[in-house]
Amino acid sequence: MERIDGKVVWVTGASSGIGEGLARELGKKGCKLILSSRKEEQLQLVATQCGPTENVKTLPLDLGDFDALPQKVTQALSFFGRVDVLINNAGVSQRSLILDTDFEVYKKLMDINYLGTVALSKALLPYFIQRQKGHYVTVTSLMGKFGSPYRSGYCGAKHALHGFFDVLRMEHEKDGIAITLVCPGFVQTNVAKNALTADGSPQQSDDTATQQGLPVAVFANRMIKAVERKKYEAYIGRGEVKGIYLKRFFPKMLHKVVLKSIVK
Repeated sequence: MERIDGKVVWVTGASSGIGEGLARELGKKGCKLILSSRKEEQLQLVATQCGPTENVKTLPLDLGDFDALPQKVTQALSFFGRVDVLINNAGVSQRSLILDTDFEVYKKLMDINYLGTVALSKALLPYFIQRQKGHYVTVTSLMGKFGSPYRSGYCGAKHALHGFFDVLRMEHEKDGIAITLVCPGFVQTNVAKNALTADGSPQQSDDTATQQGLPVAVFANRMIKAVERKKYEAYIGRGEVKGIYLKRFFPKMLHKVVLKSIVK
C-alpha cells in the first residue's frame, strides 16, 4: 500500500458531492490539492475547508472545452511543480427513456463523462511518462459495469471509461502509471437532482435510493483506501454492489432484479 498523505492530488468535479468530500478528506491527510470544476464560486468555498491555503489551489475548467485542457494541465503543474494523482471525478447523470431522449443529450453525456475525461487524462499523459510515475483515478459508476433503465447515455459513457482506462493501464504500466477505476453505488449527493432529462434540462428532484446511499465522507474514505492500494477496480456502495457479481455470473437474473427495482 502506498499512502496518499502529502501527495499532490488534482480532483475534478470538486465543487460538490463526491469531489467535495474527497477534497475535504484528502486535505486532512496533508495532501496538496488542485481543485477543478466549472463552478468557480463554489470551488473557492470548498477550497477554504480543505486545509492550509498554501496547500490548496483552484483551477476552474470545463471538460466540454477539449481544446483548453492541455493549457489547464500546464497550469496545474505550475502550482506545486508536479501532479502525483489525477482524480477524474467530474460528470453528469441522466434520467430519461431512450425513446424520449434528444440525441443532443447523448452527445453532452459523452462529451462530459467520457471524451472530456479522456482529453484531460491524455493531456497529462506525457508528463506521467516523462516522470515514469503517476496515478489516474477515474470515478465511473456501477452503471459502468451493468445497466439500468432511464440511464442509457450515462451507462454508455461510463462503460466507455472502463474500456479506455483498461487499455491505458495495459499500454503504460511499463511507465510506472497506475489506473484505478472506482464504481460508486448510491451516495448522498445531488447527482439525481442534476441528472439530465430528455430535453437536457436537470431533473431537479432527488430519489429515495440516493437519499439512503452512503454518506459522502464514508464513501470518500473507502475510495481513498482503494486508491492507496492501487486497486484496478473498486465497487463502493451497499447492497447494489451485488449487481456486479450477478452481471458476471447470472446476467438474466440481474436483468429481472433491476426491472423489479427500477429507481428513476
